[in-house]
Amino acid sequence: MISNTMAIRPSLKRSVAAGTLAEVLRCYQCKKCSSGCPVSFSMEILPHQAMRMIQLEAAGELLAANTAWVCSSCQTCSTRCPNDIDIAGVMDELRQLAATGRDTAETRTRLFHRLFLDEIRRYGRVHELGMIGKYKLLSGQWLSDIPMGIGMLLKGKLRILPRRIRGLRQLRTLFAKRTDS
Repeated sequence: MISNTMAIRPSLKRSVAAGTLAEVLRCYQCKKCSSGCPVSFSMEILPHQAMRMIQLEAAGELLAANTAWVCSSCQTCSTRCPNDIDIAGVMDELRQLAATGRDTAETRTRLFHRLFLDEIRRYGRVHELGMIGKYKLLSGQWLSDIPMGIGMLLKGKLRILPRRIRGLRQLRTLFAKRTDS
C-alpha cells in the first residue's frame, strides 16, 4: 500500500494538482469506482488502475491510454469512493494534461473530441455527417462503418447539410474566451 508520507517526484507534482494528488494517495484499491463506472467496458485502463498508476508515477502510459477521453464525467466513481476522492476531477486533469500534447501523441479518441468541439464551434451543434467524414479521413479508417452510414442516410438519420443554431455569435464568444485564457 502507498502511504500519505510517500515521497512524490516533482514531475508528478507538476502534472497533477497538489490537492488532487493528496486525494489519490488515499486510494486503497477497493475498485468501487471501476465497478460502478458505466463506460469502463471501453476504457483501456480502469479508474482504480488509473489511481494506482498515478501513485506509482506511471503517468506516461496513463496519458497515452483512452481512459481520460472515454470518461463521461458522470461522477459515479467519485460518489462511490469511500475515501471521497474526486476521481472524475482527476480524469478531467488527465484529459487536460493529455491535451497539452506533452505526454502523448494524438489518439483517435482525442481526434474525435477535437473534431466534435470544432463542429460545435462552427455550427453550434454537431453535424454528424461532416464530423464523421473528417474523422474517417484523418484517422485513416475510411471504409469502416460504411454500411451503417448508408443505412442511416437512407432512414433520414443523418442530414446532408448542417444546421446552425440561433445565438451562434454568443457561443463563439464563449469559445474565444476559453482560448484566450
